[in-house]
Amino acid sequence: MIQRFLRYATASMILFIGWKLVSFFLSADILPPPEVAFVAFAKAVTTAEFWSHFIASACRVSSAMALAWLCGFPAGILLGYNRKVDRVLSPFVFLTYPVPKIVLLPVFLVLFGLGDMPKILMIALIIGYQIVVATRDSVKGLDIKYIDSFRSIGGTPFQTIRHVVIPAAMPHGFTALRIGTGTGIAVLFFVESFATHSGLGYLIMDAWGRFAYDIMFTGIIGMSLLGVLIYELFNGLEKTMCAWKYLESGRSGAGQ
Repeated sequence: MIQRFLRYATASMILFIGWKLVSFFLSADILPPPEVAFVAFAKAVTTAEFWSHFIASACRVSSAMALAWLCGFPAGILLGYNRKVDRVLSPFVFLTYPVPKIVLLPVFLVLFGLGDMPKILMIALIIGYQIVVATRDSVKGLDIKYIDSFRSIGGTPFQTIRHVVIPAAMPHGFTALRIGTGTGIAVLFFVESFATHSGLGYLIMDAWGRFAYDIMFTGIIGMSLLGVLIYELFNGLEKTMCAWKYLESGRSGAGQ
């Protein structure tokens, strides 16, 4: 825990210095110095307005990523484990995977209105594809000897999925979630930049339109912090739900 904090502190210091140097060579009106932005952020976190935007964004992105996992992980298990289903559905997945899903946002707004639903569904759709592909590939790459060994001791197909396939695929699913955190935050910013009056994305774009760059960077810092919190949440969940993975890593490290 302390080592992770030190790594974050070191990275933050490097970013702070880089930001300071870039701000020095550019106009402060265009890129405020980091200390100005962080002072504005410190003031903002004492206001109810900032937290209303932060909570709105946090609820949207967390709901979307939970939905992506609940739909994408079982779908990936099904495609990776059942060859017949995979043969039929995989072409549709890989045909539509490269298509930029964000272009469907106007369609989602027409179908589901201007509330939170289209924003959540858009983020979930994009992240869900990543989870499906990563989970499917991990199941298909599972050594068949593990499945055969479990079946040889009387394991049923359902038990095989529960005790062999799912544990093997879960770390890859969490990896897709962690990688998808950056994508989810980026899409969150996009969907909150119009047709809404709440969220950090709205706060950033509204401040930009008013040339209030200190407030704009307050929203940027807040959105970055939200991304780090979500990433660490998934990291903690993986360590809890895939504890055996870290036990094996510890044994292999001790053997070396």
